[in-house]
Amino acid sequence: MSNKIKVIITGSTGMVGEGVLLECLQHPDVESILVINRRPCGVTHPKLKEIIHIDFFDLLPIESQLSGYNACFFCAGVSSVGMKEPEYTKVTYELTMSFAQSLSKLNPDMTFCYVSGAGTDSSEKGRMMWARVKGKTENDLMKLQFKSVYAFRPAFMKPIKGQKNAPSFYKYILWLYPVLHAMSPQYFGTLSDVGLAMINCTALGAEKKVLEAKDIAGLARETS
Repeated sequence: MSNKIKVIITGSTGMVGEGVLLECLQHPDVESILVINRRPCGVTHPKLKEIIHIDFFDLLPIESQLSGYNACFFCAGVSSVGMKEPEYTKVTYELTMSFAQSLSKLNPDMTFCYVSGAGTDSSEKGRMMWARVKGKTENDLMKLQFKSVYAFRPAFMKPIKGQKNAPSFYKYILWLYPVLHAMSPQYFGTLSDVGLAMINCTALGAEKKVLEAKDIAGLARETS
């Protein structure tokens, strides 16, 4: 790469964002990282800067600190369990779009990688509420004035060693991961692959705009 990656990461206090952050910290092509969280992520590193900001719908107070980045890895998200569609739409679709629209104005040459999930419904018409909302989010992000937008649809993700934010029950099933991955690679991947694939999307680009688990694994192994 002629230009190093300068990335904004959201969701680094959750499992996916933390894994992506840890992968970026050790990657030589990532020059600087800005994480935006509602609470501290607990990670320190020379590459890393953190902004604590409560209202993701209003970036104006921190807008002056968001220019000059060429990538955003948007890993923030909430479970739809127990939520009605209007509420889930607000915290998923509306929040993501508001955040992305602000960044697209500040950094139009940015690559935006959005984590949705396996089963996301691009038609926006299926029976699963969360899948429709995620599908609409993917579709409308693709319309923004970024250099590129990629939708990541991982399924089960094996955490990176040392992660603090993996669900506690994972420790009881991770021993099965090699067998499950061999049997169903379309459903089982690693967070290391997600992070590497995002880095490669920024550095090299990708043919597909919507990346399922097998696409993510393949892209993670690409080299320039």
